[in-house]
Amino acid sequence: MSDSDSISSDPLHDIAEIPPLGGLWGRLVSGLDRLFALLASLALIAIAAVVILQIVSRVALPSSPAWTEELSRYLFIYMVALSSGLVLRRNRHVNVELFQHLLGRRSQLVYRALCCLVVGVFSAWMIPYAMQFAQVGAFQTSPTLEVHMHYIFFSTVALFGLSALYAAIGLIEASVAIARGGSTHTGETP
Repeated sequence: MSDSDSISSDPLHDIAEIPPLGGLWGRLVSGLDRLFALLASLALIAIAAVVILQIVSRVALPSSPAWTEELSRYLFIYMVALSSGLVLRRNRHVNVELFQHLLGRRSQLVYRALCCLVVGVFSAWMIPYAMQFAQVGAFQTSPTLEVHMHYIFFSTVALFGLSALYAAIGLIEASVAIARGGSTHTGETP
């Protein structure tokens, strides 16, 4: 199949798609993807349940619990942190595509590899500061739930840690794809 045969009708979806690796590596990364997608989905379901409880209690009960707003906020923070790596891996983050569609397949992969490198270096650099930030919460508790705030502040460590991890995964997969000549197939069976 030639490169012109593999071009889809929508060029925006062809921009910088990094093909996943197969084999053991691919299965490990896929399992990691499923784990964090499940955790983020559970956080979203919990947010919905807490908000519904809050609405029902405001309408049907004489008083509503004060902890629902706080819990929904903390669940939202963790949902964002747990899904940050998946967003990076699937290229679903907000970006501006000015020139990428003009690049060839191999150049797009190089561009994505550079983006992963920059995000990974920045995220890894921020992890110690995020850990310091999380330690600030060791002496505080939340107002209504009375949860130690270092558990909540730890979400920044999770955010930067997962971003660094998934940036490294993206960099490895992009590098392998570049070495294979920018092909769209992994050459291995999953």
